[in-house]
Amino acid sequence: QVQLVESGGGLVQAGGSLRLSCAASERAFSSRIMGWFRQAPGKEREFVGGITWSGGSTRLANSVKGRFTISRDNAKNTVYLQMNSLKPEDTAVYYCAAQSLIYGAVVIIPTAYDYWGQGTQVTVSS
Repeated sequence: QVQLVESGGGLVQAGGSLRLSCAASERAFSSRIMGWFRQAPGKEREFVGGITWSGGSTRLANSVKGRFTISRDNAKNTVYLQMNSLKPEDTAVYYCAAQSLIYGAVVIIPTAYDYWGQGTQVTVSS
């Protein structure tokens, strides 16, 4: 069974940094566009960013541009989300997801993604 496992979440003060990792159980994910989403209590799941299979193109939500970056290491079947200058409003559960192969570019809607990790909590204190 395909699995995505996130790690790296935690509690950090505003202005701090965290790096999230998402490890895939199958090498087939090296051919997939990968995305990061987040969901705060009482809010809908929202797109944070995505990266093409080659890593040559990324797309970030306006709310995180200039602060977050996405990268991947296909040899390790791992995708990363580097989060800098964190704000209290970044507090959420962060999920990684593998996008359906029918799309050729990063898509921001959750229903375009076939596989999801269990999520990792990020809490930013003020």
